[in-house]
Amino acid sequence: MKRVMLHVVAGCSAGWRFVRRCWRWRPMRWMLAGLAGCVMLSVAVFAVSEWYTYAQSKDRAFWSTEELPGDAVAVVLGCAPKLGERNNLYFLQRMDAAARLWRSGKVSAMIVSGDNSSHDYNEPEAMKAALVAKGVPEERIVCDFAGLRTLDSVVRARDIFGVNRVIFVSQEFHNERALAIAGYLGMDAYAFNARNAVGDYYRRASWMRERAARVAMMLDLWVLNRSPKYMGKREQLPE
Repeated sequence: MKRVMLHVVAGCSAGWRFVRRCWRWRPMRWMLAGLAGCVMLSVAVFAVSEWYTYAQSKDRAFWSTEELPGDAVAVVLGCAPKLGERNNLYFLQRMDAAARLWRSGKVSAMIVSGDNSSHDYNEPEAMKAALVAKGVPEERIVCDFAGLRTLDSVVRARDIFGVNRVIFVSQEFHNERALAIAGYLGMDAYAFNARNAVGDYYRRASWMRERAARVAMMLDLWVLNRSPKYMGKREQLPE
């Protein structure tokens, strides 16, 4: 044990001498200073993205339909029905929430907005079929096939479908980001939260993905001023 401790002390001493020699080398100091600056900037961007998302979504995302306003159009945000060979629990919970929202009478139509970037992948049609199976009238559902990202879905709801008051339907973390985008665009927006998928894997994966997505959202809105990939002509919602 004593020999191991001596090796540890010797290693720490050698490491400290190496750091001191490197610090005397001016390019190394610049490199370390640059690295520290990048870390501080990353932390600041992360903190701002979390604050902005919270500020824009506060008191606008609800777990009960009774707290939602009426005379609105729902936008069900895109989700893959399966993850590999398994059913996607996020999709199932999201469709359940959308069906409950319809039965509440708070919305007059539903836009299912998702990715249809290839012939063999069609989120909107899968969502529409699931909602019809749950009792939502087919004629009250409109497909937005160009909702490739949340930003695209929100902007297109306003500019293509002419939505004035919107209720987003997704999991809470996703709804908060959609509300932040809608707030930036000046929309009258609310959200109905679907239950999260259970399991540690789902929670960890969604938490990590959402943190990155919020930073990307801030860059899209405030730096890059990005627009949806596809726009097109105005489309009519059911009367």
